[in-house]
Amino acid sequence: MNLFWLMAGVLALSALGTGLVRRYAIARSVLDIPNHRSSHSVPTPRGGGVAIVLSFLAGTLVLAAVHRISSELAIALVGAGATVAVIGFIDDHRHLPALWRLFAHFAAGAWALVWLGGLPPVAVAGAVRDLGYPGDVLVVIGLVWLLNLYNFMDGIDGIAAVEAVTVCLGAIVLYAASPGIAIGWYAPALLAVATGGFLVWNFPPARIFMGDAGSGFLGVILGVLALDAANHSARWLWSWLILLGAFVVDATVTLLFRIHRGEKIYEAHRHHAYQHAAHRFRSHRPVTLAVGAINVCWLLPMALLVGTGRLDGALGLMIAYVPMVLLAVGLGAGRPRRG
Repeated sequence: MNLFWLMAGVLALSALGTGLVRRYAIARSVLDIPNHRSSHSVPTPRGGGVAIVLSFLAGTLVLAAVHRISSELAIALVGAGATVAVIGFIDDHRHLPALWRLFAHFAAGAWALVWLGGLPPVAVAGAVRDLGYPGDVLVVIGLVWLLNLYNFMDGIDGIAAVEAVTVCLGAIVLYAASPGIAIGWYAPALLAVATGGFLVWNFPPARIFMGDAGSGFLGVILGVLALDAANHSARWLWSWLILLGAFVVDATVTLLFRIHRGEKIYEAHRHHAYQHAAHRFRSHRPVTLAVGAINVCWLLPMALLVGTGRLDGALGLMIAYVPMVLLAVGLGAGRPRRG
């Protein structure tokens, strides 16, 4: 099968699907109304992430049918992704209690972990170590944190979609730079094109928002792809963590500062570094483009150094993250906006 046509079809399906969702949202008044915690100023249709979900899941089934990805990976992606997307879709339309959402998120993480065979041995301090059951627990917690932080970071036009596209492209470059390790580029490429179709509508100024169904879905799918990569190379889990650094650092630093301040961490806010930056520039576009540039020009080279064995994983993660932490703190992550 010519996979070019599959990727082109998924791109078109996502773009057309997003347009249809936008028309439906406008007709049914499914709008994100600005409030004092919003980063936008006009009512905007939401729920466009459904197009990402449907186009990616359809493409995943095709890839599995033509044996370009394993059935285990396909089941992990479809099961975890669909669970998170359905919960997010329901929450987009009527509020779900946090406990129910969290239960579904942990179920999705455990599902993916089981179908991918648990956390494989990871390169730590120059040696490959099997972390056993404690490592599996950390993976499920990490998947839940990743899908939730992705929701937190989806706060300005285009940022979540640009993050997903550039991270997936970075993973493809990483795999291409490691010819001795057999892993296909198909799944990250599929996610990149499915998200790219939505980005046509969501790039600043956004004509539709992603919604919880899309943002949580992207977070868990990226986490599953990272876990699958670790099955092929003990170093690649570190590389994926580096590629995801822009979102991981901002969300984690913001959370820690808010905990320190005694704030209710489940309440909506505008304390993320990217939100402070968007306010400072009075525009979403430069911030969204800056995140893409950081991913390509800083995090990708660091991920390649680690993934190709030229740099220890933990050390590479530290080198990649330290400037990101300083940047987040400097922009005011976790602190209320002055004035």
